[in-house]
Amino acid sequence: MKISDVKLVVLENAEHKAGALKLVQVPDLLRIQYTHQWMPTDRPVQQTFIEVFTDEGISGRCTTTMTPAQVEILRNQVVGADPLHREHLYQKLHKGTRWVYQPPGWFGDFDNCLWDIAGKAAGLPVYALVGRVRQRFPVYLTSGDATADEYLRHIDTAREMGVNAYKFHSYKGGKADIPIFQRVRRDVGAEFALIADPVCSYSLREAVEVGHVMEELDFVWLEEPFHEQKMNLYQELCRELTIPVMANEMLMHDAGLSAQWLIHGATDRLRANARNGATQVLKMAHFAELYNANIELNGQGGLFGLLHAHLGCCIDNTDYYEYFFMSVDGNRRQGEQWGMLNGSLVEDGHLAPPDQPGWGAVWDEKRFQSLVVATY
Repeated sequence: MKISDVKLVVLENAEHKAGALKLVQVPDLLRIQYTHQWMPTDRPVQQTFIEVFTDEGISGRCTTTMTPAQVEILRNQVVGADPLHREHLYQKLHKGTRWVYQPPGWFGDFDNCLWDIAGKAAGLPVYALVGRVRQRFPVYLTSGDATADEYLRHIDTAREMGVNAYKFHSYKGGKADIPIFQRVRRDVGAEFALIADPVCSYSLREAVEVGHVMEELDFVWLEEPFHEQKMNLYQELCRELTIPVMANEMLMHDAGLSAQWLIHGATDRLRANARNGATQVLKMAHFAELYNANIELNGQGGLFGLLHAHLGCCIDNTDYYEYFFMSVDGNRRQGEQWGMLNGSLVEDGHLAPPDQPGWGAVWDEKRFQSLVVATY
């Protein structure tokens, strides 16, 4: 079997409008700090997919943020190669990244298509190719910056979904967060899992002070309290706190750099996202395991949750799937906009991957093709 073509396909759905991010300064902080607001636009929402074709009629498809220029680079490297030689292609593209002048992880969704092809060729789901460690993947619910009452309403929604964990996103600064965390812990009880992500809004001092409070309140981890470039400060924070610190979200596309952060004690857990390739995520997970550390998957994951559902069921040293929707069918409804019919549902607080070969996506191909506006 040989790769015969690689295509980038852009879909557009006029029923939904795209948004844009606007930077806004966070008020009432001693230092200048920013967050973002979501702004509606008049533009139809778009979704891009990469497709890899073979001379035996088996193809792979994945959501992607890749560009037409990157797909052209891929064609020059991979057409004619055996798609089952996945590790060879990973090594070639990973080691060659510097020489095609792309950022680390740039070819990740091509790698995901190779996993899809391998599963279809074998008649097995990806979780069976990797090796399953659990039947389903626990979920935590998360949302944006909010008040204590709003966070508690989110947690009520989580419990209605069977979810027993919640992650705060907060941009208000450490002094504002401490009483909120204390109140929420008091109201939800000791058994509900809590996580905090201040999204780079703390100073080191705030991170230390809030981190110690989180330890007393039995939080699971503290995520990205300040910008990742400050390695020396993260080393100091990790030495000071017993609660795990997770620091590499904006570096997670670079497996080598993320590994250095773990080696040098600047993070206690690794962040990863399968848009940088399932192969890379698994390498990072196994590396973290040898350091007795966790890896946590960032966000929805490709194919409207299917990739992270598979990987989360194959990685022992991970705790939760990150879920953003306030209903059990958010992934599925989003996928259905583009013709994918089986986005993962939250059932009893967990996601489980489908049993079909490859990633297991089931398509309304007629709808998918009706939304195509460009092919590269």
